[in-house]
Amino acid sequence: MSLNVDADRAGERSGEVTLVFSLGAARTLADPAGVFADAREWSRYVGVVANEADDVASFLRRHGLENDYALRKWDKWGTLGDIHAEAGTPRHVFVGTTGSDRRLATAIGFEFLTIREAAEKAGWELSDPRGVNADDDRGLLDRLRRAVTDRL
Repeated sequence: MSLNVDADRAGERSGEVTLVFSLGAARTLADPAGVFADAREWSRYVGVVANEADDVASFLRRHGLENDYALRKWDKWGTLGDIHAEAGTPRHVFVGTTGSDRRLATAIGFEFLTIREAAEKAGWELSDPRGVNADDDRGLLDRLRRAVTDRL
């Protein structure tokens, strides 16, 4: 099972939305902890997915966040598919940054919002406008740089 919410916490959340951020989208948030707290007011499940589970874990740790989705060594296609099947909410929203994120959301059955659209609708601030179009798989050199930086 990919949902990682204990019964008590899940019972407290009555939202009808499952909200998933791509790692690239989550990295552009000025205050990820504030965004997660806000989103949990109206969402039943909130989390971050990427092709690299270790990168997601590092991001969550760095920002003191808890993912409502279990991290596995699986790509975001498989993870989103499991989340969609198991969440039990009538609405599933994937917030991403690229055309491939949009294709992924559409193929799995999620609504898609760019991080700019989601931030505008929810009143969230973005930290680096240059990063909005960056994806979590931007290339080997960037992934290596981030892996080293995240481990330090």
